[in-house]
Amino acid sequence: MHGKRIALCASRKLDEMTTLIEKQGGTAIIRPAQGTVFSKGSELGEEMRTVIAMRPDWIVFTTGIGFEALLEAADREGMAAQWHRTIKEANVAARGYKTVTALKQIGVTPVAVSEDGTTKGLIAALYGHDFAEKNVVVQLYGDTAPRLRQFFLERGASYTELLPYRHVAPDEKTLETLYNEVVGCEVDAVCFTSAMQVRFFFSFAREKKEIAPLLDAFRTDVVACAVGKVTKEALEEEGVDRVIAPEHERMGAMIVTLARYFDAQAL
Repeated sequence: MHGKRIALCASRKLDEMTTLIEKQGGTAIIRPAQGTVFSKGSELGEEMRTVIAMRPDWIVFTTGIGFEALLEAADREGMAAQWHRTIKEANVAARGYKTVTALKQIGVTPVAVSEDGTTKGLIAALYGHDFAEKNVVVQLYGDTAPRLRQFFLERGASYTELLPYRHVAPDEKTLETLYNEVVGCEVDAVCFTSAMQVRFFFSFAREKKEIAPLLDAFRTDVVACAVGKVTKEALEEEGVDRVIAPEHERMGAMIVTLARYFDAQAL
């Protein structure tokens, strides 16, 4: 990684990642693309009451942190018993081991589980189930899930999304700077640590710039690096052909994997 300029899109653990990059001889460029997360508060409570009244046939939980946020909201709004009952009376699907672990803590074993923690894996696990005229509720963390939505709607389901948090996009100047750096090949790699960072950056590129030069840069001179499978999947969905990711989802492992990639390329 000697002499490489690595853009970091994260908003946390930046000191840790910067130190790792510098130890490998690289330079960290901080370009936060995560945006700001706000709890929905009472608005979320109303949405959950609507779901409870709906008596959904299926509830799909996509993140452990989102699932726990819903439990906390149910406690705060005085409807914990109703929310737990709603979950236990529905067929439950889960993406990711953290989500499965969180569900087991309240005595729920999912009917369908994504083996690899990706949306693609979740859809594969849901194949074979009948969703015609079923009420399906999908918990999201903040990132939309167009593939999941399409999957359920094509099978005749009534589809409802439940988002515990409201996400505000990051500063456009930062996104524009990063876009120019990637397209101009002024950075050697961009590290994404969440699917939200990917969505915000590529949405900016599609709406305010041109997407083709960005994809060309990632295809040739700039390496896209993801912290794990979900973020990697988000990059691939945006059209990025080459994505480097560690086997285990850790920020430190991501930097080490990227360094090894550059070392291999130098041989």
